Amino acid sequence: MPLRADTITKDYVKDAGVFADIFNYYIYGGRQVILPEQLTERDSTKIALPYGADGAVVPVQKFRDVQKLYAAMTDGKMEYVLYGAENQAEIHYAMPVKNNLYDALEYAGQVEEAAKSHRKEMKRKKEEGEESAEEGGKTPSAGEFLSGFWVEDRLIPSITVTIFFGSEEWDGPLSLFEMMDVSDPDVLACMDNYHVRLIAPAQMTDEEIMKFQSSLREVMLFIKYSKDKENLSRVLVTNEKRFRELERRAADVIETITNSGIKYDESEEVVDVCQAIREIRMEERKIGEQDGELKKAREAAENLHEMGLDTDKIAQVVGYAVETVKGWLGIES
Repeated sequence: MPLRADTITKDYVKDAGVFADIFNYYIYGGRQVILPEQLTERDSTKIALPYGADGAVVPVQKFRDVQKLYAAMTDGKMEYVLYGAENQAEIHYAMPVKNNLYDALEYAGQVEEAAKSHRKEMKRKKEEGEESAEEGGKTPSAGEFLSGFWVEDRLIPSITVTIFFGSEEWDGPLSLFEMMDVSDPDVLACMDNYHVRLIAPAQMTDEEIMKFQSSLREVMLFIKYSKDKENLSRVLVTNEKRFRELERRAADVIETITNSGIKYDESEEVVDVCQAIREIRMEERKIGEQDGELKKAREAAENLHEMGLDTDKIAQVVGYAVETVKGWLGIES
């Protein structure tokens, strides 16, 4: 993803209202279950330590675009879910591997954090003396001590959704199996697949996009029809009130992704996209008319030249400078 597009979309999706809207759409079909105030920003940096050449341990740093922790009271107890959003302006043909790695790193990180917490607690108890250690808590089994993850420990679920900000259809693989050339059912039965959870405007109906409650609705609609003037005009008219009062960050995403030529003051908090598009259409018509007039004048000059009229007279007739007319006719000054 180009740097500017990456920065603009990441800043936009980080907004708690937009972020909640993404997962309310994907998980709950648009029902407002996840509230923005229930989300907490998390450090999206993940570090893996795979084995490198000659058994060396090589640090590899990976970055999620946006990740937030959701906390809500369910049946009298607090439950947590980690939600991650990956923004794509271009199709990523290894997205299943990319997202699978992020989720795996998340779980590995949780196991490591649990191990650190247990080691810290055991150290504290040891320093306080045997009597205190016997009074509080358990003694880990050999397996618990080895893994650092105790039998009663639980992972926090991690769900990753990819938001494709392109106007074309996503033709990349949406699962690990689609990236493989394996047909043996016995082999496949021994493997775990991984599916990409995708939001892509070109593959959504208008009714589905309308389930978004934030400005993501307008962003998705505009991108979907950005190359279809007739349908874009229809969408702008149908949703005129919301498009006339679009938050600037959403307008930034639309302009960065579609290059539609929308002009507005960077200091504005609200952008009238309908007016901006009307101005673009008027300018296009004006340029078209000018091009048409120029074409007619050039054709007239060529006809008059064939009739033997000199360039000075031709210039007077068509209303353009002599040098311009000579250029049309290929006559050197």
